[in-house]
Amino acid sequence: MNADTNECSLGADSQYVELAVEVFSMLADGTRVRIILALRDGEMAVGALADVVGKSPAAVSQHLAKMRLARMVSTRQDGTRVLYRLENEHARQLVADAIFQAEHALGGEPAHHRLPGKGGEGHAS
Repeated sequence: MNADTNECSLGADSQYVELAVEVFSMLADGTRVRIILALRDGEMAVGALADVVGKSPAAVSQHLAKMRLARMVSTRQDGTRVLYRLENEHARQLVADAIFQAEHALGGEPAHHRLPGKGGEGHAS
């Protein structure tokens, strides 16, 4: 893609729309969303991630492989362990915004509006 980096990529005619749909497709899985939530504070090994998300290490490894291909996570070798981390802040922010939207869908005052400094700061209603 030879896009002019000065053009806004948020227009309805953006060349990134189809790739954005693929990102949403990648996030349309509860285990992957939980993995992103678990990784938001730092690196984790597969076994620790499996414990946090309540899935087998083999299942978590399969999800991580897909997420790595989609460049959502990256790895670092630490001796014999492989540590996973979020590639950038965007997947974390997408998941946070989806959770916030889910809170709005329930009606009433969403939890993220009641907790200043706990992820809801700067978030408009």
